[in-house]
Amino acid sequence: MEKVELLPAIESEKSFTDVLYLTNQNHIPSEVKRLLKRRKLSYRILPIDKFPEVRDGLDLIGTVIIETKDSDTSRQQQLARIIESLEMENIGMILLTDRPEMPVKSFSISPSKTSFSMVNTMESFSIDELWAKVSANLAHRKKSSGITTKPLVPRKHVLRIHRNKLAEQLSMTKSLADNLAEQLRLAGLVQQDFLPTYMPNTDEVQWASIFMPAEWVSGDIYDIVRIDEQHIGFYVADVVGHGMPAALLTIFLKQALLMRETYESNYRIFPPTEVIKNLNVRMAAQKLSGYQFATCCYCLLNIKTLQLTYARAGHPYPILIRPGQQPEQIQIRGSLLGVFEKAEYVQQTVQLQHGDKLLVYSDGAEPFIGKFEDKTGFGFSEEFLEVKDLPVVEMIDKLNTIAHNQPIEPSEVDDITVVALEILP
Repeated sequence: MEKVELLPAIESEKSFTDVLYLTNQNHIPSEVKRLLKRRKLSYRILPIDKFPEVRDGLDLIGTVIIETKDSDTSRQQQLARIIESLEMENIGMILLTDRPEMPVKSFSISPSKTSFSMVNTMESFSIDELWAKVSANLAHRKKSSGITTKPLVPRKHVLRIHRNKLAEQLSMTKSLADNLAEQLRLAGLVQQDFLPTYMPNTDEVQWASIFMPAEWVSGDIYDIVRIDEQHIGFYVADVVGHGMPAALLTIFLKQALLMRETYESNYRIFPPTEVIKNLNVRMAAQKLSGYQFATCCYCLLNIKTLQLTYARAGHPYPILIRPGQQPEQIQIRGSLLGVFEKAEYVQQTVQLQHGDKLLVYSDGAEPFIGKFEDKTGFGFSEEFLEVKDLPVVEMIDKLNTIAHNQPIEPSEVDDITVVALEILP
């Protein structure tokens, strides 16, 4: 910053002064001084305290630049009166640094909205933007005063300033969008770390799955757990909605769903009704807002006896596929999770046989599995019926391809999860 004497640089008692520079400092920014000289503008530098000296001659002022720093209450009151005087004379002003916090009551438009907003240093804004504002103020002032003038800033120059500003804003927006996409991608990878890393396949049971988030992260979650040498617990849970809020709740469901308890050197395996009931109590106790409802189907498979016991909470019914037969839904009642803390759930047991397949899936998979019709009830899709008799891994691969290729409206996109098992022949 360069010190200057607080005297008129180009001053004439009766001539029109383009810029009045009011300041409570003993210097003005060198960039501003160079700009005024380069543009051949007449200007006058005046301490703020001496503004009353020019109040009667405001009709000969084009625009006013006000620079203030470290203003106390009395200084803010003084500045408010100056701004009021300029507004009454229809003189455009540009405020550098501090703004008065108190309202100016004699005119309806607040100075904070009509003034040019800048912060503490000249480095924080473009000198081209300052010049564009000065030029606009002068053109408006001279036109309203009947002074013939041509635009000080060529139209092409103004458009270039705005184009550069727009390009800068677009670049910043793209950077923010790219950063958000990367954060969501990483969040999706973290969520997938909570999924099974391997399938508990045995000589008699083969497993396969589909996990297809609608976005980077999913509102679905599943797990397949070897509880002990004889039992495998597995489930699919689906939070209402999808995206980040739903994905956060799936991590809670993962931690809150308990399949067994251990005490001393023993353990007890929870039956499916108890698993679902305890999960509902924990979820309801959180009193969550927004995405607070979820569905779940939990199954317990005895790999020795091939008995499957299951319970559900508002989830699509599991599908049993037996060789040579039509697939069927194994239905059982059960309300949503997180709605009623004291909700009761029931369980059923089905005896699986060699060659049987079982599917547990989220509602995002319904478009290619089947849908409910008012007159005929639930009907399976042709695509599903064509692949149902394939070995479970091949069947799931085909369904995965169908899911990726099916045409879906953007508003209907949903998370897709399928867990399937086959009792090998």
